[in-house]
Amino acid sequence: MGEAKKNKKAPQDLKRGRRPISKRDHKYSRGVVAIVAGSKRFPGAALLTVGGARQGGAGYVKFLDGTSVTTQLVISHYPDVAPITSISNEKIDALVVGPGATTIRSLPEKIPVVLDSGALSLAGKTMASRDPEQIIVMTPHEGELGELGFSIPAYKGSQQAIDAQRKDVAQKIADQLNVICVLKGHRTVIAAPQRRILVNSKLVESKRSNSILIDSTGGSELATAGSGDILAGLIGAFLASWKPLTYSDAQRVVWDAVHLHSAAGAHAARRKKSVVATDILESLAYC
Repeated sequence: MGEAKKNKKAPQDLKRGRRPISKRDHKYSRGVVAIVAGSKRFPGAALLTVGGARQGGAGYVKFLDGTSVTTQLVISHYPDVAPITSISNEKIDALVVGPGATTIRSLPEKIPVVLDSGALSLAGKTMASRDPEQIIVMTPHEGELGELGFSIPAYKGSQQAIDAQRKDVAQKIADQLNVICVLKGHRTVIAAPQRRILVNSKLVESKRSNSILIDSTGGSELATAGSGDILAGLIGAFLASWKPLTYSDAQRVVWDAVHLHSAAGAHAARRKKSVVATDILESLAYC
């Protein structure tokens, strides 16, 4: 009994990574993720987000953008990515919107959606109209909290106290906007709404809160332009391939993606003294 208790690990210690590929899998069963990203001002955001999605285990990556120039740029770098002109008639298991720019004003129903950068505000704007069961993931950094109506007090005290502040804000965002909040930064926080469990195929109020997950792997090498774009694409691919049905399951899937992103950063830091986003993207293939 003592040995079993000793070897028991917390959920956040059980790292799964990408969904394993079975012999019977095909590109659709592995998951289809669509990306809406990039702009004339930030064309690189499209490349990094799509690049992250390509390394997340999904079998098919599609790209939608309002400018033909960005689409041509993406396809020239990634010929395996399919350009699309609309998401309404496409088979999609997850959608990523926001890095660099967004041309989306409303969210598709049912499928998981990752909101980053310019699309973060869609969580609040669509809350009244969207299905409360739909899995929405937001990936803000602390500099974007003000635009969402949240803030973190000036850091004081120990790392434990700082963690408590960040966890509190992430949980408030998750509960008030009905989303999974990935609060990026040192020791990234992944918080889910504290209320839903699946009972007899129906989501009901939970008497026990979800635990907040913390990523302790990521280092300062992740603090570089474009790193968050890669993470957004990676999370989208994980959601498309694992296909979680509840916020609790989705939180775990998102944590796995965050951990892989951090591991790629650590891998890049071992190879180079100065890490940029393309180094992280390259390292994903080895993690």
